[in-house]
Amino acid sequence: MRKLIILTFLFLLSCATVPMTGRKQFVAIPSSQMISLSAESYAQVLSEAQLSDNTEYVNTVREVGKRLTAAVESYLKQNNMQSATEGYEWQYNVLKSEELNAWCMPGGQIAFYEGILPVCQDENGIAVVMGHEIAHAVAQHGNERMSQQLALQMGGMALSEALKTQKQETLDLAMLAFGVGAQVGVMLPYSRTHESEADELGLYFMAMAGYNPQTAPDFWKRMEAKSSARPPEFLSTHPDPANRIDHLKQVMPKAMEYYNAR
Repeated sequence: MRKLIILTFLFLLSCATVPMTGRKQFVAIPSSQMISLSAESYAQVLSEAQLSDNTEYVNTVREVGKRLTAAVESYLKQNNMQSATEGYEWQYNVLKSEELNAWCMPGGQIAFYEGILPVCQDENGIAVVMGHEIAHAVAQHGNERMSQQLALQMGGMALSEALKTQKQETLDLAMLAFGVGAQVGVMLPYSRTHESEADELGLYFMAMAGYNPQTAPDFWKRMEAKSSARPPEFLSTHPDPANRIDHLKQVMPKAMEYYNAR
């Protein structure tokens, strides 16, 4: 009960709005601190991982990344929302791993794992994944999740104080908040919301960059076919594939407006 009261109080003090969707969210950490934390976390990941030596993978991911981020930043600037990516330093790396995963940290640092690229098949598929992950960053999902975790697990301790007194625990929380880990528990309802929101925004972002959003449902069908022993939706941080595809179809007309308006 005490943790719930703390979280409710902090939410009222730290309410923000997600660009484009208008959802209210709890973000209690200054963007500058999140960007610094993400840079440190990204450096840690790269130091522990092996970079891909597949030049086709690396060049294609970077090409799609530059095109997507340029389109996103152009849209945000035109609509007076450029603060959403202020201070970002976009990076695009491919890691040598068969894992079907990719992520984008709050400061714009992106990683793709080699294992997901055959499922992507082409630049459109990469754009589906990239748009989704960039959407997590633009919508401050990492900040939101980190704020919630600091409130629930550290009694609302400020990030700067947590890094001073419990640095490794705080970095571990950051990895979870940035999507580099997974957990089951109180964070799940927020995570499913984040995934659906990132699906929607990601569809718009890929369309703005000139990638065909109508290819997104087929990508998620391929991902579903690759998944095995998938847990029920209520135990997963990701939406059920059928529900995800239905949601994409619902927002597809708006995505096509962005695509056709280029």
